[in-house]
Amino acid sequence: MSLFLIAALPFLGAVFPALLIRAGRNASSASAGATTFLALLGLLVNAPAVFRGEVVTARFDWLPGLGLNANFYLDGLGFLFAGMILGIGLLIILYARFYLSREDPMGQFYTYLLLFQGAMVGIVLSDNILLLLIFWELTSLSSFLLIGYWKHLPAGRQGARMALAVTGSGGLAMIAGMLILGNIVGSYDLTVILQNKDLIQASPYYLPALILILIGAFTKSAQFPFHFWLPHAMAAPTPVSAYLHSATMVKAGLFLMARMWPVLAGTDAWFYIVATTGLITMVLGAVIALFKDDLKALLAFSTVSHLGLITMLLGFGTKFAAVVAVFHIINHATFKAALFMSAGIVDHETHTRDIKRLGGLRHLMPVTFIIATVASLSMAGIPPLNGFLSKEMMLDAATQTTWLSSPYLVPGVVLVAALFSAAYSFRYIAHVFLGPVRDDYPAKPHDPGVGMWLAPAFLVTLVVLIGLFSNAIVGPLVAVASGAVIGGEKLPYYSLKIWHGFNTALYMSIVATIGAVILLAMHGRLERIWNALPRPEAKVIFDAVIGALTALSRKITEGLHNRSMARYSAIFVVFVVSLAGYAYYTGTDSVPTRIGIEAGVMPIIGWICLMGATICLVVFHHNRFVSLVLVGVVGLIISIGFNYLSAPDLALTQISVEVVTIILLLLALNFMPKETPWETTNERRFRDVIIAGISGLGVGGLIYALMMRDFAFPTISEFHLANSYKGGGGTNVVNVILVDFRGFDTFGEIIVLGIAALVIYALTEAVLGTRVRAYLLNRKPDMPQSGDAHPLMMVVVTRVMMPIALMVAAYIFFRGHNLPGGGFIAGLIAAIAFIMQYMASGFSWAAERQKVFYHGIIGSGVLIAAVTGMGAWLNGKPFLTSDFGYIHWPPLEEFEWATAMGFDLGVFLAVVGAVMLALESLSRFAWQPGIASEHAMDINPARDDEDVQEKKEV
Repeated sequence: MSLFLIAALPFLGAVFPALLIRAGRNASSASAGATTFLALLGLLVNAPAVFRGEVVTARFDWLPGLGLNANFYLDGLGFLFAGMILGIGLLIILYARFYLSREDPMGQFYTYLLLFQGAMVGIVLSDNILLLLIFWELTSLSSFLLIGYWKHLPAGRQGARMALAVTGSGGLAMIAGMLILGNIVGSYDLTVILQNKDLIQASPYYLPALILILIGAFTKSAQFPFHFWLPHAMAAPTPVSAYLHSATMVKAGLFLMARMWPVLAGTDAWFYIVATTGLITMVLGAVIALFKDDLKALLAFSTVSHLGLITMLLGFGTKFAAVVAVFHIINHATFKAALFMSAGIVDHETHTRDIKRLGGLRHLMPVTFIIATVASLSMAGIPPLNGFLSKEMMLDAATQTTWLSSPYLVPGVVLVAALFSAAYSFRYIAHVFLGPVRDDYPAKPHDPGVGMWLAPAFLVTLVVLIGLFSNAIVGPLVAVASGAVIGGEKLPYYSLKIWHGFNTALYMSIVATIGAVILLAMHGRLERIWNALPRPEAKVIFDAVIGALTALSRKITEGLHNRSMARYSAIFVVFVVSLAGYAYYTGTDSVPTRIGIEAGVMPIIGWICLMGATICLVVFHHNRFVSLVLVGVVGLIISIGFNYLSAPDLALTQISVEVVTIILLLLALNFMPKETPWETTNERRFRDVIIAGISGLGVGGLIYALMMRDFAFPTISEFHLANSYKGGGGTNVVNVILVDFRGFDTFGEIIVLGIAALVIYALTEAVLGTRVRAYLLNRKPDMPQSGDAHPLMMVVVTRVMMPIALMVAAYIFFRGHNLPGGGFIAGLIAAIAFIMQYMASGFSWAAERQKVFYHGIIGSGVLIAAVTGMGAWLNGKPFLTSDFGYIHWPPLEEFEWATAMGFDLGVFLAVVGAVMLALESLSRFAWQPGIASEHAMDINPARDDEDVQEKKEV
């Protein structure tokens, strides 16, 4: 099965549980189980190749320009983790079916679970670090949904937020580290990065990249000082906890360290950061776990300790320690998933997780007792279970490690951690299942049905079998996974057998076991001392930090955001000008290479008019009508300037846009006051004049400097000029850019234009549904009005001009690919022709003759443009790739035919539809008040009575 399909199956299958929940809980769980089973089956199909030492790959160049490729590869390490994710995931699905109550939305649970499962599979199969980062963040988001699944519980919501905040922040740091790593190597593909150890470790950016990547791994794997989020995530349902702790989420950090081990390990920085962090986490988690009374809290801190153990082994940097880390990852997944499921069974049947309220359950729940006991003894490292094998190998690796020139420090600290680890494991057995039967259980305990204990029973069976027959069962898997971790080098000598003779590791194990029994016997007195000791509470610290950050953010936000656009603009402009000034005074400036051209009389006059109109606009901007006129003057002068500088396309576009926007804005002013209130003081206006003057002079100086110098590198305009005809089939470079080179931009712009028109329509509909409509119908003019609403001369002229204007629009449209014009300009000209009809004959007259709704014109334009773009797929070209050729139809001369014409037609229709929909929306109540009520009946006769009532009210 393709790796693409294996990675995609959980995401595809996530749809079905939610859809099938109405078919019953069994259907929902069966769909989730079937999806996971198919993905697991696809993984196992590739097992023979993996165990032969081959690497299975699947490649797809997604965004090669950015280095983001959808590449997957499967080696021994990926196979190990993917197998755990899917295999234990299948058991979790079975367990959750019988654990969750009827009140829990099971379809939602399985959807979240499969999304989380897919993100984890994506991480372990990714061959591109950018793709890995996407899946990495998806695990944080999907685990947030799973941890907060019981959203009615405050602890669940708090745990979900804490997990997302910590792992998400670490993920941001890891993104930076991965980008540095990819920049060092020159590739973002993992297979390339893993082959450049010397290049990476010789780089001056090795240490920053290492620290940032380890922050991401440590936060995800709950390493000190980020360990606190994991116990609080136990507010999630037990199936989630079992999955998080055994095969997913926290194992993602371990996977990342193991995956990057070939290129990042082997340095002093790696050893002291990773090994020390793991050692501290191992001891701290074990000590705290011994004094936790909540079953899941005890197991959560035990997970923290064992994650620290594996991190420490990877931090040692030796091949043997890497093999031991891989072996313990397997063992920990089996006994920890079984332990969490057994804790869930106890909680499900007794209605409590408080150890002090339990005891004597071995008589009432014998099956659960056997499962929990075997798993706990394996976690304690008691032979002949699998936990004993990896613990002995871990102790052996510790005795071979020197820290700060001391050969005894690491073994001594590891011995303390092993002692406390065995102690909390024994406590889990003794305080929950041993002792006399009590008569004050919250609920009557009994073993559940086979559906709940079958999955943990299967896992403890593996615990025993791996302990007795480790070489036969997991030996090949450990070998291929360890080979991937150490980079394909020769494996060190190791043995997975139980008995290695009398050695230092065995003696340390015996001491730890005896010490654990003593600690358990003294637990009551030690607990009183523990409770009396002052110690920081992680939740309190986290809440305080989040509260302080929230208060600081609120203070900064409220200080900067006071709803004053002038203030926002001033801050932004001052920042930009300051940055530009710094660049100018610290940078270098080349000598001008061009000679200025002497300005003629007309350009100077135009410049004076432009400056005068702009200054008047600033002075008289409070009068909105005058401002609008001045804006039109500025636009007209700019269009003349475009034409003077040999840019007729821009000139045509500018003047067309000015005509349309001025008319629409005049209509919009009917809904607004005619003057803007004065809100600023003289001092603030003086400040704004200074800021605007400095920034204007700076921008002008920059433009002048650019125009006076030649570029030392080819510009994009040179590319467009050289390829306009041979690449796009047109000599009008501007139009070819719009419909070919940057056609995707244009496609997005017409969509935005259509959305803007629809928003105007929706806003006017909402406004006219209020008392504003009555005001508009009955407002009195503040100046004398013409007695003739529709002058006959204007009506006659516009009727005559209508076909001429449309013919001009058609001419501009068809010639646009080779001469000034195109769909956008033609659309504006056609819209102006229609606007003239509305202005001359009135809205009611024009609306009666409207045959096609403008919404449909916008939609058809976007659809035509999209279909034209998709037509390129038929030729195996990317979306919106245009093509052209020459056609000879007798008796016509040979002429050019380009697919870009279809796209331009879509632009034309979208522009016409958007402009006319905006016009229609704004002009319904914009005619003269004297005839407003008469015309209102023409628009919507259903509102006649309503209009009369509104008139009476006003």
